[in-house]
Amino acid sequence: MEIEQFYYDNKIVKKFTYATIFWGIVGMSVGLLIAFLFLFPNLTDGISWLSFGRLRPLHTNAVIFAFVGNAIFAGIYYSLQRLLKARMFSDALSNINFWGWQLIIVAAAISLPLGYTSSKEYAELEWPIDIAIALVWIAFGVNMIGTIFKRRQRHLYVAIWFYLATFVTVAVLHIFNSLALPVGFLKSYSVYAGVQDALVQWWYGHNAVAFFLTTPFLGLMYYFIPKMANRPVYSYKLSIIHFWSLIFIYIWAGPHHLLYSSLPDWAQNLGVAFSIMLLFPSWGGMINGLLTLRGAWDKVRTDPTLKFMVVALTGYGMATFEGPMLSLKNVNAIGHFTDWIIAHVHVGALAWNGFLAFGMIYWMLPRLFKTKLFSNGLANFHFWIGTLGIILYALPMYVAGFVQASMWKQFNPDGTLVYGNFLETVSEIIPMYWMRAIGGSLYILGAFVMLYNLIQTIRSGSAVTDELAESAPLEKVPKRRLVGEAYHNWLERRPVQLTLLATVAILIGGIVQIVPTIMVKSNIPTISSVMPYTPLELEGRDIYIREGCVSCHSQMIRPFRSEVERYGEYSKAGEYVYDHPFLWGSKRTGPDLMRIGGKYSDSWHLNHFYDPQSTSSGSIMPNYKWIIQDELDKSDTESKMEVMVKLGVPYSPEDIETAQAWMLEQGIAIEENLYSDPDFAKSYDADKAYARENGTDFVEMRNREVIALIAYIQRLGTDIKITTNE
Repeated sequence: MEIEQFYYDNKIVKKFTYATIFWGIVGMSVGLLIAFLFLFPNLTDGISWLSFGRLRPLHTNAVIFAFVGNAIFAGIYYSLQRLLKARMFSDALSNINFWGWQLIIVAAAISLPLGYTSSKEYAELEWPIDIAIALVWIAFGVNMIGTIFKRRQRHLYVAIWFYLATFVTVAVLHIFNSLALPVGFLKSYSVYAGVQDALVQWWYGHNAVAFFLTTPFLGLMYYFIPKMANRPVYSYKLSIIHFWSLIFIYIWAGPHHLLYSSLPDWAQNLGVAFSIMLLFPSWGGMINGLLTLRGAWDKVRTDPTLKFMVVALTGYGMATFEGPMLSLKNVNAIGHFTDWIIAHVHVGALAWNGFLAFGMIYWMLPRLFKTKLFSNGLANFHFWIGTLGIILYALPMYVAGFVQASMWKQFNPDGTLVYGNFLETVSEIIPMYWMRAIGGSLYILGAFVMLYNLIQTIRSGSAVTDELAESAPLEKVPKRRLVGEAYHNWLERRPVQLTLLATVAILIGGIVQIVPTIMVKSNIPTISSVMPYTPLELEGRDIYIREGCVSCHSQMIRPFRSEVERYGEYSKAGEYVYDHPFLWGSKRTGPDLMRIGGKYSDSWHLNHFYDPQSTSSGSIMPNYKWIIQDELDKSDTESKMEVMVKLGVPYSPEDIETAQAWMLEQGIAIEENLYSDPDFAKSYDADKAYARENGTDFVEMRNREVIALIAYIQRLGTDIKITTNE
């Protein structure tokens, strides 16, 4: 039989591996800084681009798309070539994938701290970057599919099924969730509004976890664990059941993020049902991975790479048990908006994604340099210090979540809230935040130990850019099923059919859930008293989005006695029909703001932004002095309103024509309210006199950003009036 020689492209694998390590440390460092901001709120005092609200999306994007994303590409480019016995289809596409992805990460690292954000969780990047992501992702997919077509191995191994499903589903999710109308180069509004936007976002958000943080890593698990243990996958049949059931069920589960919200009940209940079913394929995959190690436990005790894999699979099992449990309505009523969710997310991120990536890199890099790992002892130290870091991170957050939930819901015998002041619940969990910061410090310490170990490993070896390999050419087999050939065996050698069936499997759930909510208007009842935001309130809302206020404050009051008593009447779907994008939030580090309008004076809000601790003793909110000093940019207001009109917001031509005068009138009214405070009047007059005497520019208060933000906050929840019988 003729044997063909060819070369694996190791250079691209090394590039992505280096990027994984670099961005991993960067993303974790930002996360650690955020953890300390909970303890020292003004640690970055006065630096707008280092405030919590702007750093939080930077952290999530850096960890998910920079660290995990580069790890996915590194593992796929390494394993795909060896599974298919072929070099990647195009070196040029490989490099476009690498450099394009790094440029996207850099663009995110610049734009997010500057406040350019859509505010949609895990999809905060603005429209030009979204387009770049789609193009680079397509380049990756073309490269992968092209390699499959030039393969020398007829059957597609299970890992490749997961890679194909990842490519197709992430493309669909990203494109539909990112649909927006641009206002300018780095500003856009989601085409969806309110409840519709929430459903599409969490269809994307949950399945970004599913098809970016899970399915590609399952593919990597199916390749690297058998390689590390030198054993076959425990069960081929289980891998088939695992794959098809997982990709079909996962796509339905997104609404469990919106339980007890204004989302229609039928969509919530569908999310719950499929979330419960999701436990079985998820655990099927975990069991398949762990049982692959049967007979190799002696090796697990001595091989640090397998230790990382075992904890990664254990973390995956814990997170995928907890997810369905949290989707039960009675459990979700306790956990949602609390730090329990933070613990849940980080068990998956730190253990499943982080440890699997570490184990893969420890195994892969010495082979790319034809050498041995510099120090198994250091790798073992990394494993144990990282495991301790996960425990010290997660356990306090679980405790914090239960403490929050119990304190929020406690009533006195007379029917009043025991802890009526939200800050009482914050003060109680500060010790847990200290433990979280310590756990995060240990985890990142392990990453630095890994960095040193790998640098020394690289120095001891020699790079093999193009690795010689040989294989027999692909045998020609009839396209039809052979006699006695199982259907799935036939499907495994038909990549087009496999990909099409996977696409159908993931589209069914999305279509059933999303289309009725968007197309059937009666699903979202309108409320006649709900009106569009004034131009000044619209600008204030954009500042609220820019500063990341949604990271700490929700705008969704659930129909619980404790929430109605604390915040006011529960939220109605019709109240959000003009919200592009929705701002329901996913965590309450601070209180809900849905009914905050009119609760405090304009002066209180000004002081709260300038020095939160002066109005709320014990607050861990940072100050926002720059919005009090900076002039409001009104140059795009009319353009914003025109885009809103295209999205269905009923601004009249006259509203748009008079927008500047309208803003000035509302701004003057708020300025006058502020001037009634003697302390403000004295300070403001002194600043004005100083500017006049020194010939410096002075921005009237009516034209500052804080006025717009106050206008927006004072509007929240005031469109509907709730009357009660005394």
